[in-house]
Amino acid sequence: MLRAAIYARYSSDNQREASIENQLEICKRYARQQGYSVKAVFEDRALSGASSNRPGYKAMLVQAELESST
Repeated sequence: MLRAAIYARYSSDNQREASIENQLEICKRYARQQGYSVKAVFEDRALSGASSNRPGYKAMLVQAELESST
């Protein structure tokens, strides 16, 4: 079974907090349909996507690096 991580984010200017839950549900449904096992979920709330300086995004990259070295 393939492993997957989900990253969801919303910008306070353009979306509302419920959009995170919507994004996560859509991604989880897609993962199930494709036979993926979701191993981690990362998110950033009310943060712009204009910069990669987001805690959830950085944590996802660190985790991906750790997973790829094992």
